[in-house]
Order: sequence, then structure tokens, then C-alpha cells
Amino acid sequence: MLAYFDCFSGISGDMTLGAFIDLGVPVKWLKENIGNIPLTGFDISVTSVFRNGINARNVHVKTKDAVESRNYAEIRSLLQNSRLSQQVKERSLEAFKRLAEAEAAIHGRPVDKVHFHEVGGIDAIVDIVGAVLCVEYLGIEKIIASKLPLGTGFVDCRHGTLPVPAPATIALLKDVPVYGTGIPHELVTPTGAAIIVTLAESFETMPDMLINKSGYGAGKRELETIPNLLRIVTGNAQEHKSYSQKDRVAVVETCIDDMNPEVFGFVMDRLFEDGALDVYWIPIFMKKNRPGTMVQVLCRTDQKETVINRILSETTSLGVRYYDVDRAWLVREQITVKTVYGMVKVKRITDTDGGTRIVPEYEVCKKIALEKNIPIRIVYDTIQQLCLDKKHA
Repeated sequence: MLAYFDCFSGISGDMTLGAFIDLGVPVKWLKENIGNIPLTGFDISVTSVFRNGINARNVHVKTKDAVESRNYAEIRSLLQNSRLSQQVKERSLEAFKRLAEAEAAIHGRPVDKVHFHEVGGIDAIVDIVGAVLCVEYLGIEKIIASKLPLGTGFVDCRHGTLPVPAPATIALLKDVPVYGTGIPHELVTPTGAAIIVTLAESFETMPDMLINKSGYGAGKRELETIPNLLRIVTGNAQEHKSYSQKDRVAVVETCIDDMNPEVFGFVMDRLFEDGALDVYWIPIFMKKNRPGTMVQVLCRTDQKETVINRILSETTSLGVRYYDVDRAWLVREQITVKTVYGMVKVKRITDTDGGTRIVPEYEVCKKIALEKNIPIRIVYDTIQQLCLDKKHA
């Protein structure tokens, strides 16, 4: 079974439990299994509420636990000594480990000594372990989540007033796609962030699936602009055999009309040295019909700042635009084939139908053409025909 976390209003621990309970996880079963942790003094109450007319489950963890905070070592011991299944233990421990590492980096303390205040009490343990138990109960095999919306403002906690998103939340969401909303509330809590980065395999738009059911978990406050809900949609994935790979890359671009054209070649070389995936010069017409050139660079998202700095330092541009894009590309590998020119490196590309084709490398063909004093097109054609003959032999 596939589950899609539609986090249009963010995610928290109680919202996650609420959505799972709305999907059919029995509250009694949840209490009994959380009771496998050597922990007492809690109860789970569930009520039905409406957010913008949508019926949802509102979960409240009632506690009588006298322990206000625990460190990571104490929480780890609780879970390791529990009667939970091995998979639930491992996933729950992974979530708390992520939290501990985030807090340790922020506060400059050893991981085992990090004290969780807001996320160390019994309610957070119930939220995290409960979420993992629900995944097991529903038989969910794969989880995909949407991009996460972030609020603004400040939140009061044991350490004082902190900015939203909280520092721990920001640390947990490293490499996770997010977007700002301007909503003056905390939309993604540290507990919610720990749950989703532990459970989700990827963060993207809703995948192809046959929907079976949906569940809604409510946040505690009413939001003015959107319903404060987490929606979890379950169903069966529709598998499409694909020979293409997908990833997310960045595009950085600017328009130039006042630079010596000879500089463009130098800039292109430097951009490729910086790791750019591709560089384009696109003829354009600018204000007052001035001819110019659009510089467009494709790069990995972690190379974005390097590319921006290169353009601003090496060209006459006063500013750039940048944005992330999804990319699909055919699988390719470099192999060596025997030809009349000796052993030659080529690319073997797998097409969308599963077939393969050979594409000679330009630099290799250039070197052969110069050494043999023959046209480069002859080198290309000879290598490709030889590979084609071998394929059909």
C-alpha cells in the first residue's frame, strides 16, 4: 500500500495520529501497543472537529508523567527495552536520533546529552511511536509526501522565544523541498518534521495511484486562510516501467547586452569547471530592441550559489534569476568497444522502450579525426555502424 501525505497546512505529531485514526486505526489498539513501552501516565483522547467544513480527527495526548524532559539516551533506552516490534523500534529510534542530532548541532552538546523539552515529554514519544505503529497497522509499504509549507513569526519554548520555523525544524528539513506561506504560525513542528523525514521516501506531487481512502488530522488552532489539516491518502501505486531517471536541478539565468562577445567562451569554460551540467547562450532582443544574449545555466541545486557567483563576477550582469526544475533523463553508461580505431569509449543509452543505442564521445572522435587526418563525421559514422552491426549480429 502507498500513502501520500498531503501537507498543505504542515504537519505535527497530533495531526499525523489524527489522520491515521481517521483512516481506520483503532484508538484502543493504538493505546495498547504504545503501552508496550515501559511508560505510564498517558491517555489518548480523540474528538471529531470541523476545519472549513471538513470533518477531521483531533487527537490530544493526556499526560500524568512527572518527567518534564528526557535526554536522547533515556529515550533510546525506553524504546530499546520495549516490547514493540523490531521495525517499530528501529523507525522510532531513527526519528529521535534525527531530533537529537539536530538539537545537538544547534545547542553545541553531545547527542546523548541533549535534553528534549517540548519533544522529550510523553506526548512526543506517543506521537512518534504512534505514527510508526499506524504505518505498521495499515500495512503501508511506501510513503511519499508533498513539499512542506513553512509559517513565520515566533514561538515560545523552554529556551525562550524562537523564530518560526524553529531551529530544530530547519535542521531536520535539510534537503527537503519547502516553501514559505506568510502564515504567522508554526506549521511544521519539530516532532512533525522528525516523523515525515523518517517515514517519507521522497517529497513530490501526488504520484500515480488508485485511491482507496483518505484521512484528515486536525491541528489545534484555526487558520484564517486555509484549513489546518493534514490529509493522508492511501491506495495502490500504478507502476509504469520507466527507463528514465528523474531528479531536481537548478536553472540560473541572466540577460547581457553590454559585454565583449569574446568573454562568453571564457565564462562557459569556467562554468563547466564549476560543475555546471549545461550552459546555453540564447540570442534575444531587449529594451529598445537592443540585441543581447540570455545566459542560462543548468546545475545541481547545491551548485547554485557557485554558479551565481561565477556569473556575477565574470560577466557584466548586475543580477540573475534562479529557480528549481524537475528533470527526466535517459539512463546512460560509459563502455569501451573495439573498433577499427582501437578501443574506443562510447555512451550506451537506454531508450524509453528498453532498447539501447550507442553514441560516440565527441572528444574521442575529435582525437581520432586529428590523428588519422579524416573528417570527424566519418569517425562518428564508422563507430556507430560497427556497434549497430554487433548489436544485430
